[in-house]
Amino acid sequence: MGFQLERLLDLLDVADGETVGTSVRLPVALRDAAAIAAEVGLVGSTTELTVRGLRAALEDVAQRAVLDAHYAEHPEARPDLAEIAIATAELDGHPLAARPDLVRRAAAALVEIVHDPSPDEVLGYAAGLAAAA
Repeated sequence: MGFQLERLLDLLDVADGETVGTSVRLPVALRDAAAIAAEVGLVGSTTELTVRGLRAALEDVAQRAVLDAHYAEHPEARPDLAEIAIATAELDGHPLAARPDLVRRAAAALVEIVHDPSPDEVLGYAAGLAAAA
C-alpha cells in the first residue's frame, strides 16, 4: 500500500490540475439539495460541492491510512482509550480534563463491560463515578 498511499497524497497536493468530465450517479435528494444550495448562493455549483466533498473524504481516508501505517511501524505510539478520552475532555473543555486519574479508572472499568467503548462513553462513565463519589 506504500506506493499507492504516496500517489494518493501526491494527487491530493495538486492544487488546480486539469479537469475531466465524469458520469457520477447521485441520489436524487442529494442532487436536489446541492442544486438548492447553489441557487441560494451557499456554494458556487453542484460540481464545486461534489469536488469539495470528494476531496474532504479522500483527505480523511489518507490521514487514517498514514496514521495506521505509523502505528504499524510504531505500535507504542498509539494512544489508549484513556489517553484519547483525556485528550477529548481537554479539547472540549470538559471538567473531567482535570481528573485524568478518574478518566483512566473509568476507561479501565468500561472496557470490561462494553465492547469497544468510545471516548465519550468513557467520559460519561467517569462523570457517573464522580457523581457517585
